[in-house]
Amino acid sequence: MEVDHSTVHRWVAHFSPQLLERFNRRKRVVGSKRDVHQGPRRYLYRAIDILRDTVEFFFSENRNQVAAQRFLRKALTRHGRPERIVIDGSQTNYEAILSCDAESRLRQRSRRPLKPIRSAIAGISTIGSNRITGVSSRIRSMLGFKSHANDVVILSGIEMIHMMGKRQARYAYKSVDRCFDLLAA
Repeated sequence: MEVDHSTVHRWVAHFSPQLLERFNRRKRVVGSKRDVHQGPRRYLYRAIDILRDTVEFFFSENRNQVAAQRFLRKALTRHGRPERIVIDGSQTNYEAILSCDAESRLRQRSRRPLKPIRSAIAGISTIGSNRITGVSSRIRSMLGFKSHANDVVILSGIEMIHMMGKRQARYAYKSVDRCFDLLAA
């Protein structure tokens, strides 16, 4: 059976958000300590726990406090408050963590403050950097992106496949294709 590459692209754009939603329902619990990292140019915010599992990701055209707050609110509402967050030296990330922490403490009536840790050691944030390069190589082979809406859909599909490969879902099967079959069914 022959299928044109544009047809496959349309299938990815249509089915990727639905599959990611199903995957997130079956995702296992993440750790309580997280690293936050952004990628180059258009910004792929990603939170990774100690086991190097992807906690949450968010794609934005801007690297500013509003984008960082949207990402952190999304991660905090879906996965709860971690013990600590390790970030790079970015002031916008630091301020976003402090403001989102104040909001979540008011909602949960918690007195325990969240401790953002800026990594002064170069090796701490390389966990997230190594994952960004895997996404970058896929994007390079596709000759980049054309629109932001399509970027979000395709990157969510790439991230979902990476999470399946790391066995982050609660499935009895170890192969990515079997997990994909269960999600698509």
